[in-house]
Amino acid sequence: MIYTEKKRTKLFGLPLTFTSYTISDEKITITSGFLNITVDDAYMYKVQDVKLTKSFWERFYGLGSLTCYTGDTTHPELRILHIKKASEIKEFLLTASEEARRKRRALHTMEI
Repeated sequence: MIYTEKKRTKLFGLPLTFTSYTISDEKITITSGFLNITVDDAYMYKVQDVKLTKSFWERFYGLGSLTCYTGDTTHPELRILHIKKASEIKEFLLTASEEARRKRRALHTMEI
C-alpha cells in the first residue's frame, strides 16, 4: 500500500506548501521545494516508534502531524506535518516498520 499526502496549512487545511510525503512498504520519501527540490528518504526498517499529535486547528480541519523516531543519522526525528488520514498512516507506519524489520532480520537493541 502506498500513501501520498501533501503538507497542508493549519488555516483551512489547504495544500498550499510544496512538500509532499510518499509512504510505502519500503521507505518514506519527503519531497520539498519549488525551485530547488530536495528529496529525502528514510527506510522503513529504521523507524522505531511513531507519535501522533493533533493541535486544536489540526483537529478542526481533520489534520494531524506524525513524528517518526528513527535510527537514521540524518533524521533521528522525521516529522510528517499537517496531513490528512494521520491516524490511519500512523498504524500503517507501525505495522510496515515491524514487517520491514522482520524481512531484513534487523534487531533493535537499546543502549545499556
